[in-house]
Amino acid sequence: MSTDRPFTAAVFIATSLDGYIARADGDIEWLTSRGEQAGDAGYEEFAAGVDTLVLGRASYEKVLTFGAWPYEGMRVVVLSTRLPQDADPRVTVVRDMDALMEDLAAHGARRVYADGGQVVQSFLRADLVDELTVTTVPVLLGGGLPLFGALDRDVDLAHRSTRVLGGGLVQSTYAVARG
Repeated sequence: MSTDRPFTAAVFIATSLDGYIARADGDIEWLTSRGEQAGDAGYEEFAAGVDTLVLGRASYEKVLTFGAWPYEGMRVVVLSTRLPQDADPRVTVVRDMDALMEDLAAHGARRVYADGGQVVQSFLRADLVDELTVTTVPVLLGGGLPLFGALDRDVDLAHRSTRVLGGGLVQSTYAVARG
């Protein structure tokens, strides 16, 4: 954990084999249709250790299509420049990473879950990710919304574990290696 922040941040996400978290239009049917085959991917155990979830606007809007709010009991912060700050009483909307850091500190965040492509990329660029768990789904999409984007430096990772889930999904966990 970085000594200048009181929380750790983790990513727990699925990608296609070619590195996409959704199709260009945000569709994730390729993932949800295979979810049951995976069996227990460890999400509940992971989420039980999280006190704050940070989502981007697109991920938040995708969650709204699920029909039920999956984050009961978890504080949810949406990082967005466009979502109205009073859009949803279940979430806190912040405009930028500085406001996010102030919000996390003010609310005593200890374990943060960074979710969504833009949020994960922002957290990586700001050196805020401590752990990544990536589940690879055996499908090639050929395009879409990538998990990773441009970085201004290498992010060295230390492999922690890999396991094969049902349906040929493969889940690997890495710690971010810091000097």
